[in-house]
Amino acid sequence: MGGIRGGASSSPATAEKPWVKWTLISVAGIVMFWLIVLPLLVVLTEALKKGVDVYIAALSDPDALSALRLTLLVAAITVPLNTVFGVIAAWSMTKFSFRGKGLLITLIDLPFAVSPVIGGLVFVLVFGRQGWLGPWLADHDIKIIFALPGIVLATLFITFPFVAKELIPLMEEQGTKEEEAAVTLGAGGWQIFWRVTLPNIKWGLLYGVILCNARAMGEFGAVSVVSGHIRGQTNTLPLHVEILYNEYQFSASFAVASLLLLLALITLLLKNWFTRKSAH
Repeated sequence: MGGIRGGASSSPATAEKPWVKWTLISVAGIVMFWLIVLPLLVVLTEALKKGVDVYIAALSDPDALSALRLTLLVAAITVPLNTVFGVIAAWSMTKFSFRGKGLLITLIDLPFAVSPVIGGLVFVLVFGRQGWLGPWLADHDIKIIFALPGIVLATLFITFPFVAKELIPLMEEQGTKEEEAAVTLGAGGWQIFWRVTLPNIKWGLLYGVILCNARAMGEFGAVSVVSGHIRGQTNTLPLHVEILYNEYQFSASFAVASLLLLLALITLLLKNWFTRKSAH
């Protein structure tokens, strides 16, 4: 029996022949190169193809700056709102038992299952000129579709699961013992949240916020439907890239795309840092 145990411990289940290991690693490396690394290199190469002056001119164009401001503004609005919603939803589903919990979890997952274009179209059907609320909004001079509110609503719909889906499994794993202990010591609801719950979930919360922000800045489909593509007014950076490319301004489109790439790389670095902190 001792020999069997010794042999089992010296042959882990993950052990494979060298040629199998290196074949799998090579295939994964080739796929990542063609699907991730090469496209990124193409973006940077095409962005600088006509020189630094053309690159800077594309980024300093008034329409590009307007798209950048709108992208950052939409992210600044949607990320805090989805952060509050995510914390409330995670707290409700992990700390309380109630009917309809399964339905609520399903609804949170809905944006992952529905095409972003469909999400944008729903808002057009509700708030558009010919939509359910369109005549009332027109009578009161309230503009939602083809304006900032519609873009914010579409981005909120697409990004609201990220914080909640990050926190729910984390809070379920932690359980409620520490909160129950705080209650027995006389702590109130806000005290429990700020001094017990929040310190335990802070790294997971920041991780979810980073993912939410990345999706908010890069969203195309839903925003494209509700924005109206008004140059200098309702175009975010992804929409501005599309317009430049369709107008055969390839260097300018890749220059603006490289700005999105820079934002994505910053997000990735922050995501990895928060992941390491969360693991510790």
